Amino acid sequence: MTQTSPAHPALDDRIAGSLIGAAVGDALGGPVEGYTPEQIAERHGGPVRGVVGPWHGDDWRTARPIAPYHKGDGHVTDDTLMTHALIRVYVRVRDHLDAHDIADHLVPDLISTPRWIPELEAEALPLQRIFLAEKWLVARLHYGHHDPREAGSGNIVNCGAAMYMAPVGLVNAANPEAAYAEALDIAGAHQSSYGREAAGVLAAAVAAACLPGATPSSVVDTVLGLAKDGTRAAIEAVALEAARHTDPEAAIGALRTAVAPFDTVGPDYRAPSLAARRPSRVHSVEELPIALGMLLAGDGDYRRTVLGAVNYGRDCDSIATMAGAVAGALRGEEAVPREWAKRVSGASRLDLRAPAVELASVAREVFARDGERRRAHEAAFAGLTADDEDDAR
Repeated sequence: MTQTSPAHPALDDRIAGSLIGAAVGDALGGPVEGYTPEQIAERHGGPVRGVVGPWHGDDWRTARPIAPYHKGDGHVTDDTLMTHALIRVYVRVRDHLDAHDIADHLVPDLISTPRWIPELEAEALPLQRIFLAEKWLVARLHYGHHDPREAGSGNIVNCGAAMYMAPVGLVNAANPEAAYAEALDIAGAHQSSYGREAAGVLAAAVAAACLPGATPSSVVDTVLGLAKDGTRAAIEAVALEAARHTDPEAAIGALRTAVAPFDTVGPDYRAPSLAARRPSRVHSVEELPIALGMLLAGDGDYRRTVLGAVNYGRDCDSIATMAGAVAGALRGEEAVPREWAKRVSGASRLDLRAPAVELASVAREVFARDGERRRAHEAAFAGLTADDEDDAR
């Protein structure tokens, strides 16, 4: 079924599109995460075209290396669980966030409130599902009492912080510079080096996608103006290659070749190299550049962009989460296939729209508060320069 989206989606529509789009991408990519494009095609009789079941079928509870997670059948993964947790922090604070808010609100949310975990098919603490790189938040901030602004140092460098930063871009909609700065602050509690940088750039990409008239190319141009070091170089290399393609799935091999020099994991995703995920100024996470490359090759079309990300394999749930967040922000909720959103919402037992409604309310409040702060600053600065104006007369 073909869906059309508004030419100029409004704020609420873009927020819904981004968050629902991220969750759907996550659920589609989850069951094929860690495999190669060739393995995915062999397992499914061709490229993935929508929601699929677990890789090992009914043996998902015991089959390694997936057990005990039910990845597939429309279940979201920790990418979405962390995204929704960050939204709950915004709803509580109702203002811009910093690393201390992660310590004061996000960590308690992860360790104190049981929630439905689709992959476990049970209610549990989010801490019991999130990956070790996210458990680091609890170890460092709750048990280690580290300075939140520096707690990310020492963690493996991966896309763990970037995967849930879309809400930062949405609260700072149409202001990529502010989104970048806020995400860097927040991510300092979780990541360092190019993992932290990826979080800032993903938030900036989502904010840039909310600009009226934004296109995939304008989003990438904007983040290239903000990204630093290896992250910028990786995005530039992938974008140059993506510009040669109009089919995201046909571009998979070429995009992997373009990002490979910047990726520390190496060719075997399940057997990372000895240099993997260590701090560096010349490397980048793989997921963010590939997500943006798929966006370019798919010309922002949600379905083509996300399916390209899913069939790329490797860490494809996070790639599809990021790609879905940006594509959804560009085109709005109607861009996300309804049948996918309905299937994922039902299977995961999650209301995918409710967090979007809540975050849209917060975004409007924060914008109003920013206006008050800006006017107060303008008045104060005018007072500071009053003598200069008198002298000029």
